[in-house]
Amino acid sequence: MMKLPLIVHVIHRLDVGGLENGLVNLINGMPDGRYRHAIVCLEDFTDFRGRIKKNDVDVFALHKREGYDFQLYLRLFRLLRQLKPDIVHTRNLAALEAQFVAAAAGIKRRVHGEHGRDMSDLEGGNFKYNMLRRAIYPFVDRFITVSKDLQTWLINRLKVSPARITQIYNGVDSKRFSAALSQTVEHSPEGFFSENVFVIGSVGRMEAVKDYPTLICAFIRLLESIPDAEKYMRLIIVGDGSSRPKCLEMVCQSGLDKLIWMPGERSDIPDLMRKMDLFVLPSLGEGISNTILEAMSCGLPVVATRVGGNVELVDEAQSGALVEPGDEIALKEAILKYYVQPELLKEHGEFARIKIETCFSMSRMIESYMNVYDRLTGSVNN
Repeated sequence: MMKLPLIVHVIHRLDVGGLENGLVNLINGMPDGRYRHAIVCLEDFTDFRGRIKKNDVDVFALHKREGYDFQLYLRLFRLLRQLKPDIVHTRNLAALEAQFVAAAAGIKRRVHGEHGRDMSDLEGGNFKYNMLRRAIYPFVDRFITVSKDLQTWLINRLKVSPARITQIYNGVDSKRFSAALSQTVEHSPEGFFSENVFVIGSVGRMEAVKDYPTLICAFIRLLESIPDAEKYMRLIIVGDGSSRPKCLEMVCQSGLDKLIWMPGERSDIPDLMRKMDLFVLPSLGEGISNTILEAMSCGLPVVATRVGGNVELVDEAQSGALVEPGDEIALKEAILKYYVQPELLKEHGEFARIKIETCFSMSRMIESYMNVYDRLTGSVNN
């Protein structure tokens, strides 16, 4: 019996994050009998690996050292020669150099995904990075971008032919993330989700690019502008990362620890989202935000920054509002509009849910990826 074609996905690290979440969803959702999968982590993996439901997916860690690690390329070369994949699929700048290694190892079909840019290069104009991209891009057979913004960037800035690019939006599990009746949230602060409170929520990696300090500042301004607001407003930021200690310190200094809850990473995100009235993402840069998609799927209106793929997800005055990044006053005003006009919460939330069902289904995402792989391997639909 012939083995199914093998796809080796090369990423920097398998940990909590939008890129990693999308990869796991793709592997879990792909029908049996089509492709085998393996994940190569240039650095390492965490217990996030446990989210992979299929038991035949090998995950390898190459333990990249800090700085330039030539031995890493030798380890990757040997592993690819051992695995003999039909397709190597790298993702983002951190894994791009693996395209060189894959070509040297004789892997004939190579895919690269652009999921978003680094904090140090939000506009994608870094000379050094783009020189590297221009050197490696000729080795790539097919590019996949998660947003039209990234697709346009590849065409205009990097001069990639549109014929070599496929744009595929992330999908969301609309059954798991739904506007069902909210359940009791375990291990939440007493009285935090009491009746008649307006809960502003956010979920994401607490890294600098997400700019959560601006959201905290906007919330503080909101409390200052509304009489007795402390009785009715709450803010929850779910996630972990390097900026969380700073945010916790800000909350402590403000004396608002009973109104702002930062529980760290949680596994009950759908239940937490159902407790929210409004979802807010203040990031400085985005590819396509999985958490925005999940919030929309839960029937939440979204206030987000006008960056990257956010403008492709949030329809202003229909499913949410867009503000400029780093502008805490504009962010406060956008949130305030929903507080003083609660009828917009239901109206915009329903529009958001319909958009998810129409454009961002998990099945649609998986089918689009399989079409790319099928064309490269000649399996079907060629």
